[in-house]
Amino acid sequence: MKRILGLIAYASVPTVINAVQISVDETAPSNPVFDAYVSYSIEFSSFPDYAGNNSRPNTFSENLLDNLGKITGTKPYIRVGGNTQDYALYNASLPYSLNGTIDPKRSSDYPTTIFIGPSFFESYNSFKNTRFIHGFNLGLGGNRTSGWQTLLDTVPLACKTLGGGKLFAWTYGNEPDLFSTSAQGPVRPPSWNEAEYVDQWLNGTRKIHELLERNCPDLAKNGTYGYIAPSFAGVGNKLKAPKAWGEGLNEDNNIKLFATHNYISGATSPGVTLQGTLMNHSMTKASVDAHIVEYNQVKAIDAAAPPLIFGETNSLYNQGRPGLSNTFGAALWGVDFNLYSASVGFKRVHMHMGTNYRYASWQPIATNKATIGTKAPYYGNIAVASFLAPPPSSPYDSPATSLATVKHLPISSTPFLSAYAAYHSSNLTRLILINLQSYNTTASGEGLAPLPPSSLTPRPSVTFNFTLPAAYLLKDGGKEKQVVVKRLMANGSDAITGITWDGWSYNWELDEGRPVRLANVTRTSESERAWVGEGTSDGGKAGLGVVVEAGSAALVEFV
Repeated sequence: MKRILGLIAYASVPTVINAVQISVDETAPSNPVFDAYVSYSIEFSSFPDYAGNNSRPNTFSENLLDNLGKITGTKPYIRVGGNTQDYALYNASLPYSLNGTIDPKRSSDYPTTIFIGPSFFESYNSFKNTRFIHGFNLGLGGNRTSGWQTLLDTVPLACKTLGGGKLFAWTYGNEPDLFSTSAQGPVRPPSWNEAEYVDQWLNGTRKIHELLERNCPDLAKNGTYGYIAPSFAGVGNKLKAPKAWGEGLNEDNNIKLFATHNYISGATSPGVTLQGTLMNHSMTKASVDAHIVEYNQVKAIDAAAPPLIFGETNSLYNQGRPGLSNTFGAALWGVDFNLYSASVGFKRVHMHMGTNYRYASWQPIATNKATIGTKAPYYGNIAVASFLAPPPSSPYDSPATSLATVKHLPISSTPFLSAYAAYHSSNLTRLILINLQSYNTTASGEGLAPLPPSSLTPRPSVTFNFTLPAAYLLKDGGKEKQVVVKRLMANGSDAITGITWDGWSYNWELDEGRPVRLANVTRTSESERAWVGEGTSDGGKAGLGVVVEAGSAALVEFV
């Protein structure tokens, strides 16, 4: 179906059932995100599946990472961690990378008894031009002899593999705020508190530094050595990050980034729905804002606290839920979540995933539970990267012009629409418009069996009407100024296949994750184009209207 752009200066579109008016500033104070804003967190036990090894690197994963690197100029940073980093013990005689045993009473999604061998670290060689964050075991390392010995044994192996610019940072412990309450089995007593955590964290990180000085002295130097921490699971658990910071967590001044984790809700939480939980800007905003409150409390204790990131996040904890976390609606949620986070000060976001996880951006290998393939959330990652990418005239190696500042454009009338502006060098370069109103085209909204044509209703749409700065009325050779519109589309918000970004597919089946332009997606020229026109009652400012169908998003790029 060909999509028509509505232009508020010239025409109306009869299919529009709603419209919103948004004013956009020409400039914004510079507060750019970091490079590789869209990054990943890979479950420790799944890392060999995602990366492969020296003899069989996972080229599918590499292709998907390369796609993002080509858009933004920097490949995603990879954090290797999660719950299973705190279960992993070292076995020097293990002839393969990882031996994991799943206990369904603790988790049916990942092993909770884990041994890694020397070849585990080969996986760090698979992704070229990529920086990593390696997670060490505090869960067992802080209170068991076998866990402490694992730290002593694996620091030399990890550091020798991660030399030559591959290391970004370390982590020591994953979500220690849950150590005494974990549903997968507590590893600390009920009395566990912030002071005990800080004592164990300092003891372990100081031993790591000592081992680095002995085995990899280049990685023990200031500027190279450091951590992301505290990596708490959230803001409402027993341990509180501001109190841990006050107890001296950064006493050694070695925390590079303040890392926190977030999930909007749980896979089995009562009342969770695609529309009400994920495709709901108000829910996303409230969830992210709670972390800003916490971070501001840390800044009140330490004005020099390091920049803020999500070290692990995704839609629904416990690895997501089928029909929700793996749908196109979850991809739209990911766009909204990532960009709202950027607008309030998060500098980088690591989207978490693991083998067979429902919310994963891709399934790296075929298993008896899931087929190899690119999943819906990946397309949201691509859209975010495209929004933040340097403008065409900006060189990748110029941080002053290539890193984007994101501004949230509030829409108070509904929680099912959101919009953002991107600025480079403080100048407006792009808009993105997200219609979070659900539109289902499959039976029961499960993304599997298509509804018969007779059951389909017309897809609603909303016109986003923008009032732009007068500078956007500038003509080029006597012609009105143009914008390019690129769309994130699928048949419906419940779709799990058939997703495209600007007419491109990144499916495994087509070219192992490399971009393939689809011939059956209607476009005007290479992308849709619209004209910026002069409004009649807005003081001569520029006007632009773009129609966005329910359950889709559109990026507007000024050219």
